[in-house]
Amino acid sequence: MHRSYQPLKPVTNRYLQQRWDQGDYENHRRRVSVALPVVDTKGTTTPAHIQLKRKKLQLHHERLSAIDRDNRLLTSKLADIFGSKGLLDHRNQYHLKSLNADRRREELLLISRQNQAIYHRITSRQSEYRRQLWLDDWERAERRREDISRYPRDLAEKQRSCRKVKFAAVEDDERETSCRNTDTHRS
Repeated sequence: MHRSYQPLKPVTNRYLQQRWDQGDYENHRRRVSVALPVVDTKGTTTPAHIQLKRKKLQLHHERLSAIDRDNRLLTSKLADIFGSKGLLDHRNQYHLKSLNADRRREELLLISRQNQAIYHRITSRQSEYRRQLWLDDWERAERRREDISRYPRDLAEKQRSCRKVKFAAVEDDERETSCRNTDTHRS
């Protein structure tokens, strides 16, 4: 085996050099396995007051005590129900009363009085609009327009109703006679 060993430096005895190198290597491996780290990678230790979180514990205990109290109340009510021989107590002996009901009632009465006063003022007031004056003014405007216009309004309506559509000679004669008949009826 020492014949296959090739040392890094020139030596006189390969066998001894191999034993020394093997011993150095084992010594190195032992020191590496026992060696402690130089760099501290553990991190900082958290303080005790942060680890314990007393406020969270206090809230948890309060919650548990509230649940415990509610459970005791429920068990006492269930015990009363079981011991009552099946009778029902479903009537409430108290009446709900609002603390500001009187004030709200006074406000409603005040508002209703004000509304009544406004209603009476509105109904007692005479209207300022005169419909008859508007109608008379409209008739005067119509008469002026008729006087000013070049063509009377009735004539345009008569012409619209007697328009001719020429499809055939027979129909034209019938239309002319029907328009003349309507003109005589209107006059």
